[in-house]
Amino acid sequence: MYIVAALYHFTRFEDPAALREPLLGLCQTHGIGGTLLLAREGVNGTVAGTRSGIDAVLAHLHALPGCADLEHKESTASEMPFNRMKVRLKKEIVTMGQPDVDPMAGTGHYVDPADWNALINSPDVAVIDTRNDYEVAIGTFDGAIDPQTKSFGEFPAWWEANKDRFHNKKIAMFCTGGIRCEKSTNYLMGQGVDEVYHLKGGILKYLEEVPQEQSTWDGECFVFDGRVSVGHGLREGPHELCHACRRPILPADRTNPAFEEGVACHHCVDETTEADKARFRERQKQVQLARARGEKHVGGL
Repeated sequence: MYIVAALYHFTRFEDPAALREPLLGLCQTHGIGGTLLLAREGVNGTVAGTRSGIDAVLAHLHALPGCADLEHKESTASEMPFNRMKVRLKKEIVTMGQPDVDPMAGTGHYVDPADWNALINSPDVAVIDTRNDYEVAIGTFDGAIDPQTKSFGEFPAWWEANKDRFHNKKIAMFCTGGIRCEKSTNYLMGQGVDEVYHLKGGILKYLEEVPQEQSTWDGECFVFDGRVSVGHGLREGPHELCHACRRPILPADRTNPAFEEGVACHHCVDETTEADKARFRERQKQVQLARARGEKHVGGL
């Protein structure tokens, strides 16, 4: 059983590039897989490994400048959900493309999972899912508004086009682990929205702490690792990943005529050219050859 740790923390890194190699080296030494993003605004990512390995990485992260209070969320995976370890330098640890947005200057009111149902069931509250369309498609809270964005960077334009719908409403927002809401709530505050709330710890914390019989969550939660989705109690979900478009599919979707392993699914079959599909077939061939040798193909997560 592998420990999966999802984390983020906003702080000021003067030189994130200087932090990369020591962090990557530590992760590789301990056999950790996953992705960590470093930027001037902090750190974000998900990693998996043994208990001792994850503890070593967390200790290293807590020792970074301004990261003593870094929090993380844990779950488990029956198989290693990543093929390799990446530590990447980015302009933002979650890309919104709004230079004036600064979560360290203030965010919406945090709402504990135990109090979330009461808030979102209030008639004067509008509940907005800040995740991407393919994430929302497999699960969300009852009655939540889906902005149908393909990336988080589209959210400000969606808000500008729809803000009049929410006149005199309190806004409650949620995302997978909480990081997108740190920025989206700060953005709304900058747009003059007086009462903004967000789910502390995100969907993952809600599914961990709120009993299923009391839950207002419907479906599964997409996660950015090999498990693809998790449900109540953070149990591994039924979804797989289409390795052509990176969208979640169910095992039954394999019987769809549009499905071809590593090449297309019913979501993306009409989105790629024949040249694209030929490239994907060659990649899939290399994946299968690697499996036959007992190796993992480096193109994976």
